[in-house]
Amino acid sequence: MTTAKTHDHSAPTGRWLSKTVLGFGFASLLSDAGHEAGTAALPALLLTMSTAPAALGIIEGIADGVVCFAKIFGGSLANRPQLRKPLAVLGYAVTGLSIGLFALSTSWLHILATRILGWMFRGLRSPSRSAMLADAVPKATLGRAIGFHRMMDTVGAILGPLLAALLLSRVPLRSVFWIAMIPGVLAAVAFVVLIPAQDTTSREPPPSLLAGIRALPSPFRRFLVAVASFGIGDFARTLLVLRASELLADPAAKGSGAATAMLLFSLHHAVAAACAFPVGYLADRMSPRKLLAAGYVLGVVTALLAAFAQPWLWFHVLLFTVAGMVIGIEETLEGVLCAKLVPSKLRGSAYGLLAATNGIGDMVASAVVGVVWSLYGAALAFCLAAGACAIGTLLLLFVVPDEETSHVE
Repeated sequence: MTTAKTHDHSAPTGRWLSKTVLGFGFASLLSDAGHEAGTAALPALLLTMSTAPAALGIIEGIADGVVCFAKIFGGSLANRPQLRKPLAVLGYAVTGLSIGLFALSTSWLHILATRILGWMFRGLRSPSRSAMLADAVPKATLGRAIGFHRMMDTVGAILGPLLAALLLSRVPLRSVFWIAMIPGVLAAVAFVVLIPAQDTTSREPPPSLLAGIRALPSPFRRFLVAVASFGIGDFARTLLVLRASELLADPAAKGSGAATAMLLFSLHHAVAAACAFPVGYLADRMSPRKLLAAGYVLGVVTALLAAFAQPWLWFHVLLFTVAGMVIGIEETLEGVLCAKLVPSKLRGSAYGLLAATNGIGDMVASAVVGVVWSLYGAALAFCLAAGACAIGTLLLLFVVPDEETSHVE
């Protein structure tokens, strides 16, 4: 009886593209346009400070570590439907404002502090938004709805680097961050206007943080082990931007490598956006677990291509294309599997723990790749990442059960 109340009444059975789902998509598009513009310009800002690759790896790694713990706490809060919309709005607003603060940085430690602030609130909002979206559509069309959301999110991520590359040739570098702040703040406004608050009439008390985690079903726990193993090799894509910036730099044209890398970053997001909805559509008709395993295999390929990258533009086009496919598949299908393996009342905890697991993996992967790259070279750093991704792929295939037989609503 309570299950029916969790669905958005604007999305009747068989119809997934409701006004609410469109609202989720537009809010994510604006948010990603802002913070991806800032992220794309971040390596260029670090290069003006003569900062080594290790600093970028540490910044991304620590920020991802902070965000993962924020997602665990945010997941517990997301088990309370009345808090989901306020948390999401606050998270969008602070994340957007933090992008502008990059412009005030004078050292990589300032950048680290700003990244931590923005990513902490991004972590708090993420489980609430994901749980609201999963409850807004019928289960049979969950893949399409999540795929559409990921597509819109990634369209914003395409526009971000393009905006950064365009601005970089017209305004001072630090002004790019002030301008990138604007769509991030508008995302919070869009969420307020377009997304309705959820039904809070259920009298069932939400579980506590630890109780919610303990109640998660065993198949989901095994799924998290595979996600964690893959995540240890799933480094931040800004490291690919830095790799391309160095290899494609023209000594006669200052900043040429960074500008080209930003365009490649947009290509990466375009591919991810193009993959998200078709993959979600397929996930409504076949095993999301097997589709995700194929995406994990491409993650291994991405790391190997990065390890042996050459100063050829076509090579980096291939690298960023494969990397974009990985993101489109991974982010869509991990969300679908989470919703299928966990009952609605525990989805806040589940999405929080899933996001935290990815965050811990990103923290380890980015920091290790950055430090090993600085000490021993890029080839060894990215080969280590490929090995971790391969282990995660095997675990997903042979340890995680089929979702159709593991979850009872």
